[in-house]
Amino acid sequence: MEIGGLQKLTLIDYPRKIACTVFLTGCNFLCPWCYAREFVLPEEIKKQPKISEKEFFQFLKERKGLLEGVVLCGGEPTIHHKLPTFIKKIKKMNYLVKLDTNGSNPKMMGKLISEKLIDYVAMDVKLPKERYSQVFSKNAKIKDIEESIKILKKGKVDYEFRTTIVPTIHKKEDIIKIVRWIKPAKRYFLQNFRPEKTIDPFFETIKPYPESYLLEIQKIIAPFFEACQVR
Repeated sequence: MEIGGLQKLTLIDYPRKIACTVFLTGCNFLCPWCYAREFVLPEEIKKQPKISEKEFFQFLKERKGLLEGVVLCGGEPTIHHKLPTFIKKIKKMNYLVKLDTNGSNPKMMGKLISEKLIDYVAMDVKLPKERYSQVFSKNAKIKDIEESIKILKKGKVDYEFRTTIVPTIHKKEDIIKIVRWIKPAKRYFLQNFRPEKTIDPFFETIKPYPESYLLEIQKIIAPFFEACQVR
């Protein structure tokens, strides 16, 4: 497994858990507003110092009793066929595992859930379903996204949906369409866009929406979820 980065401590990426975050390299979507370009773009990945599995698992060994969980993100973790084997090694050390995913690989996600390898899933719902093909072309198969939504809503693993709200990409109407698509569901979070080191430099010049705008949307959509917040 190619590990592009490791955040040794996070109090926000795994709900109610003290965790570390592992950044796996590579992605199949390449959102132009993504701010993890060093883990996504092939030319940036080559320049990024890598962390060996041996080094990573030694770190987990040293943090036993201090950390509770491991967050797997990227990039897109589910593009790696060795992901189940990698997670099994983490679970053997009695860590909880959270998966961050774009929902493009329901087969992999279903396998991880059925084998009880993951304890929490955060799935990014990028856009209303009719707009996926506009932004991601052939890389995003909407049937796969819908299947991932269905899998999570079965409730066999704790989960949340989330959308990063980007000016020029999202308007209030887009969020309403997403909600109509995924509701009812357990949790849905609106995340404000951060204009930093984006794949498309244009987005580095975009000013995020004011929090009041997101809170206005949150009040409208909150009744459709057990929990709905802006973060």
